Amino acid sequence: MGRVKTGLGKGLKDVFVAVLFMAVFVSGAKAAEVDPFQKIENVTRDLLVIIKNHKDGYPDNEVAYFAQLNQLLDAHVDFKYISTAVMGPYRNAASEAQRELFIQKFRGGLVETYGRGLIGYGDEEIVLVNRQVLEDEERKVAVKQEIRGSGVIYPLEYHVARKKTGEWMVINVIINGINLRKVFTSQFVNAAQRADGDLDSVIASWASES
Repeated sequence: MGRVKTGLGKGLKDVFVAVLFMAVFVSGAKAAEVDPFQKIENVTRDLLVIIKNHKDGYPDNEVAYFAQLNQLLDAHVDFKYISTAVMGPYRNAASEAQRELFIQKFRGGLVETYGRGLIGYGDEEIVLVNRQVLEDEERKVAVKQEIRGSGVIYPLEYHVARKKTGEWMVINVIINGINLRKVFTSQFVNAAQRADGDLDSVIASWASES
């Protein structure tokens, strides 16, 4: 099992904050050349480097910190797929312009909210628990890890999908049984219902409500 020392705070809320970013950074190898299990281990290590490089100068370097997170996050998380799913039954009613704007709002909100949460973590351990050999035809895989520390274990489950290019992209995360995509979908649908289907209003206020 792969073991990685990482920085995490205590409690489910802190773990929730860290989960998505642990799945978005790849070390030097091209993404298509890395299997999803090795990718998750690589991204965890590389995430620590990003935090370390910005921690001492934070928050004065917040803009640069967010920019680096955004660049790498956008390359390794399938935001188009996730944001479309999060819109739930309202995705068909949304215009192309609304869908594109929501992708930007969804990504930006996560980068800023979770980036701020990540910057002050302590020292715990992440262990990969289900490494396996994949068949060539497999397109979706669940990569499972555990966050271990302070007598508590939090299970993580990354859902990744292989694109036509061969690259594995993150499409969902489950933390301690909580399906993040379902959580965000519920938030969007509830907001749309409160707004009587006014998607412009829901999208405009998304970052502040998430």
